[in-house]
Amino acid sequence: MRNRKTVAAACVSAAALLLVAACSGSSGGGGGGNSGQVTWTTWGTPDELKAFDVVNDAFEEANPDTKLVFQPTASYSEYHSKLTTQLTSNTAPDVFYVGDDYIASMVANDVLAPIDQCLSGEGSSLALDQFNPEIYQIAQRDDVTYALPNDVNPDAYWYDKEALAAAGITEDPAELAANDEWTTEAFFEMTKKLADAGLTGAAYWNYWATWQSILAAEGTPAYSPEGEFIANTPEAAAGLQEWADRFSSGELAVADTMPAGSDADTLLVTHKLGFMVQGRYTVGTIEGAGQDISGYDVVRWPTKSGAEEPGAVASSFLAINKNAQDMDAACAFFDFFLSQDGQTLRLQDNGNALPSISGIDDLVTDSGKPANVAALIDMRDAGFANNAAEAAVQGLSLEISETVMLPLYQGKTDAAAALGQVADLLADAGTSD
Repeated sequence: MRNRKTVAAACVSAAALLLVAACSGSSGGGGGGNSGQVTWTTWGTPDELKAFDVVNDAFEEANPDTKLVFQPTASYSEYHSKLTTQLTSNTAPDVFYVGDDYIASMVANDVLAPIDQCLSGEGSSLALDQFNPEIYQIAQRDDVTYALPNDVNPDAYWYDKEALAAAGITEDPAELAANDEWTTEAFFEMTKKLADAGLTGAAYWNYWATWQSILAAEGTPAYSPEGEFIANTPEAAAGLQEWADRFSSGELAVADTMPAGSDADTLLVTHKLGFMVQGRYTVGTIEGAGQDISGYDVVRWPTKSGAEEPGAVASSFLAINKNAQDMDAACAFFDFFLSQDGQTLRLQDNGNALPSISGIDDLVTDSGKPANVAALIDMRDAGFANNAAEAAVQGLSLEISETVMLPLYQGKTDAAAALGQVADLLADAGTSD
């Protein structure tokens, strides 16, 4: 899946683009036929796309009567506009990835096949109870499921032991969390010491997961279980303001706005940043810079009480075109790709995400990268996706992040006003009806 920091991936080479163009072409869009062929697509750089070769080969070997046609797109930023155009013109692939910032709107636009028919089919190895319902709920409507997560990435706190030591911090966040003592108070004491030592305390990406996780950590979640926005309260504003004050002082940083050369990744691997909040792909960032992963570790969100609270989980989804040319074959590929075997093939040598399905957690925990890596599994199982109603309004989550939360982090408004703005934007978009 994509990194939050690289939503626009690097373009593939001209040769690779020619290869993709040569094998692309429409799925036909007839729906319900029996062509014995499945076209599918995702996004990624050439190196990322290599991880799919073993899955494609294994599926074709197990299903010799079905031919796979793989049609990848290089750039995440271009992927969904291209896919939307294809869906409109009935030329879209049969099976495709969808980002968690697009899946709810695709469900609302009625372009996806219900995957319940695949789960109930003969020989299916999948069941909904193998996945976290708080994640896949974003792909449901009226109790019908239209996609499932293919892999996930909880927003976790990756910390540099050397930076913490340089700031005189002797407590280990992972040990504090294990004892339910990982409080926001303890965390803020650490970020203050880091700032006083001339380092950046922590860096966050500015998207829905950050502000919603902050509210959850404070015990004032953004949304009720029924999906109603419930954070426009004095209590929620007071908790959010604690964080906003530290952003505006520079103790906490917005990674999106950090300059090149002093960006969050660079600071993390040069021991100038205490905590970086993002996904498992951080292992690659650390090791790719020549750093030993044993010098870093990972921990869940700090909370007001010290006990674990649900946090945001970024994800990408696998969905089926409702007009797939061979629905049985599409279901077979969907099932194989998301199965324990399929996810093992894809992720066993690729440590940039977590499996979305239960039962193969040893792919992550056996790596020992870093020592407290099992915390990521706990975060996946306890975490949540974006609110479905918010996410279904294309661009709304981005608008909240850029026009409400960023000014809050910059000290240009206060938390009470910001949460009021969020409530107004949701109401104007009709999500509170």
